[in-house]
Amino acid sequence: MSRALAVVLLLASPALPAGYVEEIETWRQKRAERLKADGGWLTVEGLFWLKQGDSAFGSDKANAIVLPFSAPERAGTIAFSKGVTTFRLEPGVAGTMGGKPVTEGILRPDSEDVLILGSVTIQAIERAGEHAIRMKDMQSARRRDFKGLRWYPVKEAFRVDARFVPYTPARTLDIPNVTGQVNKMPSPGYVEFSLGGETLRLDPVLEEPEATEFFFIFRDETAPRETYGAGRFLYSALPKDGRVVLDFNKAYSPPCAFTPYATCPLPPKQNRLKVRIEAGEQDPKVLH
Repeated sequence: MSRALAVVLLLASPALPAGYVEEIETWRQKRAERLKADGGWLTVEGLFWLKQGDSAFGSDKANAIVLPFSAPERAGTIAFSKGVTTFRLEPGVAGTMGGKPVTEGILRPDSEDVLILGSVTIQAIERAGEHAIRMKDMQSARRRDFKGLRWYPVKEAFRVDARFVPYTPARTLDIPNVTGQVNKMPSPGYVEFSLGGETLRLDPVLEEPEATEFFFIFRDETAPRETYGAGRFLYSALPKDGRVVLDFNKAYSPPCAFTPYATCPLPPKQNRLKVRIEAGEQDPKVLH
């Protein structure tokens, strides 16, 4: 059987468990709601990599960090030094952080330190040792024009029972991202499973040492015509008795499918499957 075969059902599917389809549809609805929510990925409108020193921010295009027109022309200054990011607002510019008025402060990367200027938020992030400012706009056209998500029909055949094979010792994988950076992420083992008569395997990674889920970054032959070209994401519970349940009905597009200002990880070579997995979320660009 060809490795490039389409994973399809040749026989009638067995009856779905009671409530399974409703569970998946509810999960998918909440997925769309998170995208469109305040601070969701549809509001991300800027990514500015920081260099040592000061960077002015505001709506004037002369600023190093350019904000939407709703912000003051010169709102303030971001200072980056020795891994620490601070901000200082111009006199008369109203900003809040943690629900309190501020004129200056520290932006710890990937934390709840978020500077709010009306409909605009500013947050510091760190990726592979590099620091940046992520800007969100609650009035984003991307958010306003969002038409919803498109999914493959729910099929129980794509909820598979996989065998977990631990690495001894655990490995560290080089995971590239769309910006060209490479992050090292721990991988405790691989999962092996069957679809459409094919034996397949995927390497999960752990997003943090105390992670309670496996994170799979994968690509299959439905990309790029039907699903997002760079790949998709999938989470699973940690192994139980050496088994892992992979529900590809919950596979979804990474943030960079919705905004060019994300830093999405890309699938490692071993997670680029030579089969079609016609399950989960389709490329949102199909809708536009």
